[in-house]
Amino acid sequence: MTKKIYVTRHGQTEFNKLGIVQGSGVDSDLNDMGRAQADAFYQAYKDHPFQKLYVTELKRTHQSMDGFIKAGLQHEIVGDLNEISWGIREGIPVDEEGNAYYQSILDRWNQGETNIAIEGGESPDEVALRTRRGMEYIVSQPEEHVLVCMHGRAMRIMLAEILNYPLSEMDKFGHENLCLYELEYTGSMFKVIRFCDTAHLAHLDE
Repeated sequence: MTKKIYVTRHGQTEFNKLGIVQGSGVDSDLNDMGRAQADAFYQAYKDHPFQKLYVTELKRTHQSMDGFIKAGLQHEIVGDLNEISWGIREGIPVDEEGNAYYQSILDRWNQGETNIAIEGGESPDEVALRTRRGMEYIVSQPEEHVLVCMHGRAMRIMLAEILNYPLSEMDKFGHENLCLYELEYTGSMFKVIRFCDTAHLAHLDE
């Protein structure tokens, strides 16, 4: 049975706006722009025949999907889809030294060292294992059209993992707040139908 999985990232938070790393240890709220993005997403997709919604343990995903939840769409928390833990970098304003350390880790990931992590955090290899487990759980359920709201870095890692890309190429999967990836699952493989679609947010930039 073919399944359609629609994957989106949560709406903007003040941490996003200010360029501060959030991660799984920072449970932030949406800001005004994030709430506007959430409403725009809901208005664009409220009539889509989603049968179930999956969110993470972090409230920014719940707030992003508030319209669907209030409309009565069945929803479930899947902690395996939580954002990566950025360890000691979480919630810390960017300074020159900290940004250099953060960027050095990203560079090493791009070079294939996806087994390393920021101090106190998770590696992409670890996040790939749990996000794959989360997606395997979702596709094992009976619903054929599901909506998933998760997080930027975890989304990149998950997409690379389930589409059989090396994790060093995770940054090929761009993301924006409340962008949409449409995936199709055939029972044995995933494929991308729509890639980082933000057409429903265009009017917010006007």
